[in-house]
Amino acid sequence: MKNLSYEFVLRRLATILSVAIISLSVMAAVTGVLLSFYYEPVAGRAYQSLNWIDTEIINGLLIHSIHDLAGNALIVTALIQIVVMFLGREFRLSWLTAWVSGILLALTGIGLSWTAIILDWSQVGYWRFRIELSTIEAIPVIGGSLRNILTGGGAVNTTTVAHLYTIHSYLLSVGAIALAIIHLWGLLQQEKEMKGNAIKAAAKAEQLQQSFSQTLS
Repeated sequence: MKNLSYEFVLRRLATILSVAIISLSVMAAVTGVLLSFYYEPVAGRAYQSLNWIDTEIINGLLIHSIHDLAGNALIVTALIQIVVMFLGREFRLSWLTAWVSGILLALTGIGLSWTAIILDWSQVGYWRFRIELSTIEAIPVIGGSLRNILTGGGAVNTTTVAHLYTIHSYLLSVGAIALAIIHLWGLLQQEKEMKGNAIKAAAKAEQLQQSFSQTLS
């Protein structure tokens, strides 16, 4: 009974976290779309456009802050979800679907955070990106190709900002929402399967009890 309660709590917690994940993903996507109306993915204008959003646009700072907060909360929640799912693991297809999509979602969240470091074109973001770019370039075989994809084949400039903006806003954002939906679907399927198994087990136990009672009588 105690073990059953423990598994139930973990499953319910995983479902709640998955709803939080999809909510954070949508929140980050919606605020990102609102920011994109005024943001300029240009090396010389990115910082000024974000500063203009924060200071001149009505509720611009609030939208910008919610966007950043939702992105960071998505990573934290996805990592907690991985731990919760590991503790309550059930080796079935629905659990595996949720498990794999949860890991990919956490990685996508980290990727969203990483691709955003240069989008404000600040000194901290610029030099941090340059340092991490040199680390990527040192990867054997594919390092140089990855660097060219991220930077556009040259120095860190407007093309780099445009490439990372595209990866951040279109590829990773859409991927995060899709993975969040798949993750929630997998957990709901797991709940459905386990509830069905519990009903079958209860019906079988009742049938055995009736058979036993008839045998005694």
